Amino acid sequence: MQRVMPDRPWPLHDLAATRRLEQAAAAALPPHTLMQRAGLAVARLASAIAPHARTVWIACGPGNNGGDGFEAALHLKRWGKEPVVTWRGEEARAPEDARASLRRAREAGVAFAAEPPQRWELALDGLLGIGSTRAPEGALLHDIERMNAADAPVLAIDIPSGLHAETGAATACVHASHTLSLLALKPGLFTLQGRDAAGCVWFDDLQVDAAGEPGTATLSPPPARALRPHASHKGSYGDVAVIGGAPGMAGAALLASRAALHHGAGRVFVGFLDPDAGALDARQPDLMVRPWDSLGLAEMSVACGCGGGEAVRMALPRALGARALVLDADGLNAIAADAQLQSALQARGHRGAPTVLTPHPLEAVRLLGEGTKAVQADRIAAARELARRFASVVVLKGSGTVIAAPHGAVRINPTGNARLAIAGTGDVLAGWIAARLAVGEDAFEAASAAVYLHGLAADRWPADRPLTASALAVS
Repeated sequence: MQRVMPDRPWPLHDLAATRRLEQAAAAALPPHTLMQRAGLAVARLASAIAPHARTVWIACGPGNNGGDGFEAALHLKRWGKEPVVTWRGEEARAPEDARASLRRAREAGVAFAAEPPQRWELALDGLLGIGSTRAPEGALLHDIERMNAADAPVLAIDIPSGLHAETGAATACVHASHTLSLLALKPGLFTLQGRDAAGCVWFDDLQVDAAGEPGTATLSPPPARALRPHASHKGSYGDVAVIGGAPGMAGAALLASRAALHHGAGRVFVGFLDPDAGALDARQPDLMVRPWDSLGLAEMSVACGCGGGEAVRMALPRALGARALVLDADGLNAIAADAQLQSALQARGHRGAPTVLTPHPLEAVRLLGEGTKAVQADRIAAARELARRFASVVVLKGSGTVIAAPHGAVRINPTGNARLAIAGTGDVLAGWIAARLAVGEDAFEAASAAVYLHGLAADRWPADRPLTASALAVS
């Protein structure tokens, strides 16, 4: 059993892959072995989370997730705890493994009750497993609401009940303090509502080797630290041009430019779309302000769209000819509204020019021509479709940012928090990605690394210091 930390490319498996792993393991092992291993793992983690807990409420649902709860109750009873099981199922309709574990729990003297105890020090959520796709209702929903309202830790078995294992979507779900993912890690634990619902995620493979079952996605690993050779110069680290800053929005272009400079670009040029913008950034005089249409973009890494407004549309044909390109914010909105620009972007991607799109969900909606609910209902699928359609790397921002490559690879970012939910942080991210592209880094790796470090900076931000985009840009 391991705690899932943002320290490696943890593989994530969708439901089909998890089922294949489960079926192959069950065929090779004695009956009920996987459920017994799962219950023991849950009981061990429960004891570690709340070692002094006496009364443990174990909420069991009608399927195999409830069977894991029965097994956990059996061990907790043997170890001197007082587990109380509420079961929202029927023995005649329960799966065979769950019925076997139900009998074992009863034989061990585990207490079963129609309602949870008046007080408990720990709750185990075994109500709904990964196969459940319907919103919880009735007694199941009532149990979820009671768990969420109580001031006690909650350990979710495999996945918080009510959370979609693949997408992280939920209408009502358990908000656990800990989740023990069994057999395989599920993508939904790490994106959309998953991070809020899952709490601290743990993983136990139940002694099943998943090497033959490739993951649907991976968690982004920490980027390798790049050491600069002594025998290098500013030209070694490339030129970044930021095109944006329409009237009233110069700050967005400056944030992206400062971010690129502080993230290692050799030189950074600012091409304001506002003709009346100043010729100097007094706070960052290292930035070189030039007319946007005078820049030699064919040899540059360009971040286009930060504060671009309607004016960015006139700059996009030139920007699409850049050596490397990050399209953000109004640049994406302009692409979404113009079929010719879409064709030019697709052609750019198909000829292999490094390109990264950084939409938030509403921008992704505009690019895909679908509703926000459709995009957020399956963020991985939405990011994959955008990457395929535009032959570009896509960074679909949000909780558990999804990074998708045109060839199908997907990563979910494990860092970051709600302190990034302020204006300007997206401009900073665009600048960081552009700086990494400027030194020739692969677009998928550059995007993954920048997103990871962007989130990590927020995670490490001092609690007594407000996080602002301007401070993040120079961190």
